[in-house]
Amino acid sequence: MTDTPDTPPDTRLPALQRWLAGLALPFGVQPASLRSASDDASFRRYFRLDADHEGARTLIVMDAPPPMEDCRPFVHASGVMAGAGVSVPRVLAADLDQGFLLLDDFGSFTYLQALNEQTATALYGEASAALVRLQLASRPGVFPEYDRALLGRELDLYPQWYVERHRGVSLSDDDRNAMQGAFQTLLDGVLAQTRVYVHRDYHSRNLMVLPGAANPGVLDFQDAVYGPCTYDLVSLLRDAYIAWPEEVVIDLAIRHWQQARKAGLPVPDDFGDFYRDFEWMGLQRHLKVLGIFARLNHRDGKSRYLADLPLVLDYVIKAATRYRAFGPLVKLIEKIEQRTRATGYTF
Repeated sequence: MTDTPDTPPDTRLPALQRWLAGLALPFGVQPASLRSASDDASFRRYFRLDADHEGARTLIVMDAPPPMEDCRPFVHASGVMAGAGVSVPRVLAADLDQGFLLLDDFGSFTYLQALNEQTATALYGEASAALVRLQLASRPGVFPEYDRALLGRELDLYPQWYVERHRGVSLSDDDRNAMQGAFQTLLDGVLAQTRVYVHRDYHSRNLMVLPGAANPGVLDFQDAVYGPCTYDLVSLLRDAYIAWPEEVVIDLAIRHWQQARKAGLPVPDDFGDFYRDFEWMGLQRHLKVLGIFARLNHRDGKSRYLADLPLVLDYVIKAATRYRAFGPLVKLIEKIEQRTRATGYTF
């Protein structure tokens, strides 16, 4: 964990090492074993280190530098989700002022690595069941509201970062009016859904396979909100990192809808209405994701997310073209992507 002449010094690492040294006795951690585990689409980073604590041989350290990140929502959400019967890492120790957390280690075997045609039904079934447990625990006032203002700010990432910055397209006033009209129609639809706890990034890279434990192990939940009931399901089944044929998605969505109804969640009585909600929610999420992935590249230098843009754009086009209300948005996207219907989209 030493700096090279080509990299700036890691000013947080000494403080992290000192904090871990104070945990050596109560948690059996070995600070000298600290090594990188992963990072994500934020300023947070994660380390793994050897330990001898309650049978665990390794633990995870989160470094969330203030003021860019705040550990408090993570600690809060961890408690709420554990109370709902969802498998989340325990917070074993915390220094909230410095932005350090010591967590259970859920390993490195993600749903993305485990999913295939043979495992999909079982793995998605477990993820669906965990989602139902989380939603059954829902009540207002626990997490921030996923309201029109927040949903709208997310949608605005699409024109700002994807259209103008990434695609280099300047929108006219008429274009902006058409886009905002579509956005308001979309928001009216998703805000009419039943409101529940929303993980907000419930996908294959944040779900872990836990041998001998209740799957999935759920990570990256610090941005949880109280919002539309289909949001996490569309994150799961229309994942930016793995795609399934439409008939598979519909089958899995039906299974979830049936399970939700049986559990007493107030989802629509007709699956067609539920699937429309699912598609409209997906359209909001995927427009946002196009903007986020473009911003990660252009602002944060994380170019690896560009490889996932084609799949996310495909989700947007297929959903928008199925609903007359989004005809003007489809025409605008065709203009942005320089598309002809014969040749497809050009990146």
